Amino acid sequence: MQSTVNLWPLIGVAVIIVGFVLRFNPMLIVAAAAIVTGFAAGFPPGKILAAIGTGFIKTRNLPLIILLPLAVIGLSERHGLRERAQIWIGNIKAATAGRLLIVYLLVRELTAAVGLTGLGGHPQMVRPLIAPMAEGATENRFGKLPDTVRYKLRAWSAATDNVGLFFGEDIFVAFGAIVLMVTLLKEAGIAVEPIHVAFWGIPTAICAFLIHGARLWLLDRKLERELGGIRRGAQRDASSHEQGDQA
Repeated sequence: MQSTVNLWPLIGVAVIIVGFVLRFNPMLIVAAAAIVTGFAAGFPPGKILAAIGTGFIKTRNLPLIILLPLAVIGLSERHGLRERAQIWIGNIKAATAGRLLIVYLLVRELTAAVGLTGLGGHPQMVRPLIAPMAEGATENRFGKLPDTVRYKLRAWSAATDNVGLFFGEDIFVAFGAIVLMVTLLKEAGIAVEPIHVAFWGIPTAICAFLIHGARLWLLDRKLERELGGIRRGAQRDASSHEQGDQA
């Protein structure tokens, strides 16, 4: 005899989706989703509050772990970290945004593959260092950048970090997703070793590096066409003005 599965607790997922679509406060969304899920599962109010309180106690140190590095990064930015990164990369004549991001993609994948996922990231690496360096390398070649190009370089920097982390950490044998897959396969009667699952993540990581690296190489060509034409046009206008003044 098959027992019926109660799917009503999944309504909490819908609450989260609707809350983020309507751009409500994330803390309120999560709290509301937890309460709705609890009631849908048939929990009494006391048990719901106890579960929320237990989760809060277990994770109360998490904000310190997140906020303390952000404070350090903020102080570094205030004292010129972004500017120094742009100046440093601008002194390397062969540097381009695409080449820089390809190197970062390789480093991000390799470090994530050995479990060092915290060495990169948007707040601690992309915003203060990688994105300014990509902007500095492009400014060194084409001069002052329009805002559209600047925002595009920041988006490419963030995307490179995402790709390197996502496919690199799949090679790490102690990665949570690998442990989850091994557990589910074991429950289904399929015995596999975590090292074998991690091993088969290597071809995917290599393909991700080649595909995204090619996209970054094409990014340099696109910037050359877009900004090179603007720069040549500005130079022609400047030379025509000089000739008019001399006449």
